[in-house]
Amino acid sequence: MNKKLPAQSGITPTSPIKNKVGSVFVPVRNIEKSRSWYCQVLGLNEADCEIMNGHLCPLPMDGVGIILDTMPKWGGDQPGGAASIETPAFMLMTEDLKRSFDYMKELGVNLITEIEHDHWFVVKDPDGNKLMICLE
Repeated sequence: MNKKLPAQSGITPTSPIKNKVGSVFVPVRNIEKSRSWYCQVLGLNEADCEIMNGHLCPLPMDGVGIILDTMPKWGGDQPGGAASIETPAFMLMTEDLKRSFDYMKELGVNLITEIEHDHWFVVKDPDGNKLMICLE
């Protein structure tokens, strides 16, 4: 059944869904290890990043939230775990791109790109998720 949406009929629909992102879920295999990595990268205190229900770890962020999740309902209970994010799905902001790049190098983070167009670079987290670091 292919029902026509009101917008297709020339009527503007009123959606109850807000034009707002609440949080982004990041699939991880080891919640403790991932919490440590993200806390180190973001300068967060691990004590402020409680692991909930054995598989969720909301990170205290400015703006849109990040929730680390072992994804038991979405393949995390399978031998390989939930699929990693292969294309950066979000970006972390910085006011000093070169210093951020050097910091990630010092941490031994897997750098996927160099600084591109003086504006961004991409890294992999311990689970293979690609993250973009972008100049604000």
